[in-house]
Amino acid sequence: MLTGEDKKNLQAMLLDCWGSRRLVKPPHRRVPAVTSLLPVMGYSCGFSVSRDTLLAGKRLSKELLELMSGVLIATFYHFTSLPDFCSLRESLRAKCIEHSLKGSVLLAEEGINGTLAGSAAALRTFLGFLRDDERFSAMQHKESWSDVAPFVRLKVRLKNEIVTLGVPHVDPSVETGEHVKPVDWNALIEQPDVVVLDARNRYETEMGSFDGALQPETSSFGEFPEWVRNNQQLTPETRIAMFCTGGIRCEKASAYLLQQGFENVYQLEGGILKYLEDVAAENSLFAGECYVFDSRVSVNHQLESGSFEMCCACGRPVSDEQRRNQMFIPGVACPRCHEETSAEQKAGFAERQKQVDLALRRNASHFEAQTSGRKSESE
Repeated sequence: MLTGEDKKNLQAMLLDCWGSRRLVKPPHRRVPAVTSLLPVMGYSCGFSVSRDTLLAGKRLSKELLELMSGVLIATFYHFTSLPDFCSLRESLRAKCIEHSLKGSVLLAEEGINGTLAGSAAALRTFLGFLRDDERFSAMQHKESWSDVAPFVRLKVRLKNEIVTLGVPHVDPSVETGEHVKPVDWNALIEQPDVVVLDARNRYETEMGSFDGALQPETSSFGEFPEWVRNNQQLTPETRIAMFCTGGIRCEKASAYLLQQGFENVYQLEGGILKYLEDVAAENSLFAGECYVFDSRVSVNHQLESGSFEMCCACGRPVSDEQRRNQMFIPGVACPRCHEETSAEQKAGFAERQKQVDLALRRNASHFEAQTSGRKSESE
C-alpha cells in the first residue's frame, strides 16, 4: 500500500508536472484504474513505470484516484421508524463536526435524508457510523466529486417529513413502486405502453429529462398529489415509470400512487444520478443536465459540474444562453425575474453582489448570500 510519505511525494510530483505543463490537465477522477493512469503520467512527466508498479496499481487505483480527487459528496436517505429522531439530532451533528463535514441532514419520524461533503475518508467513516444503527443498516448512498466544496456550513434539521408531500399516512417503508435498476431502465421506458413520469419540479425539468417524459410542471413536490388527481392521462391500469434526482421523491410519490389505486408503478432506482453513473453516455436516454441541490447547480453525464448557474435573485437556474441576455445582471436579475422585482429590490441585490465580489477578492465565502433562493430536494 502507499505510505503517507509515498502519497505526499506522488502528489507533489504530479502537481509539479501540471504546473510545468508537462501534463495538459490532471488525470480525470473517472479514469477506471491506475493501470491506465500511470503510463500517461510516466510518459508525460518523464519517468518510467515498471511492470510491478502497474500490477500494484490495480490494488491502489481507488486510493490513488481519491488522493488526486477533490471533495466527495454523498447523498443518502432511508425511510424507517425514528420515534427518537429529535434526540438523534445532536449526536449526528457532533459526529459531522468531528469529521469536518458540511451540508444538510433532515431527520423526521419517517427517516433520514441528507447530502454531505468532505474528505472521502471522513465521509465514509460517518456513513459507517450511521449504519452501525440497525435502523440505517440497509441505507444506500450515492457519491460524486467536486473540485470545490459545495457547502460552507452544516445544517441538521428536524422536519415533519424528510421529503414533503403533505399527505398523511403515505409510508414508503411499507410499500413503494417496483425498483428498476439503471441498466434496465432504457428497456422499460422504450415500451410503447409505458408512461414515463418526471416527478421533479419545473425548474429542474427545464435543464434536462428523459425524452417524452410527462412533466407535472410543479413548483414544489407538495403539488404532486393535486396534479395526479387532475390528470386524465393516468388511469389505475397505466404502466407508470417514474424518476427523480436521487430516488427519494419517487419513494414517496410511488407509495402515494399505489395508495390511490394505481397498479403498475415502477421507479428508477437511485434516480437520475445513479443512472448517469451506471449507464454509458452513448447509451443514455437522458438529455441535458441534471439539477442538483448544492452550489454546482447542475451536473452533466460525467457527474461533473454543468453549464448552469443560479440566479441569486430568484434562485432559478440560468443557462449559457440566458446569461447572454441583456436582462441578465449577475447577482441582480435574470431574464425570468427581471420584471418581477422592483428597482428598490434590484438595488438591494446589487449591494449584496458587491459584498459577494469583495468576499471573493478576499478569498472568503459569501455562499449564504448567493444561495438564499435555493430549494432542497425535500421540496
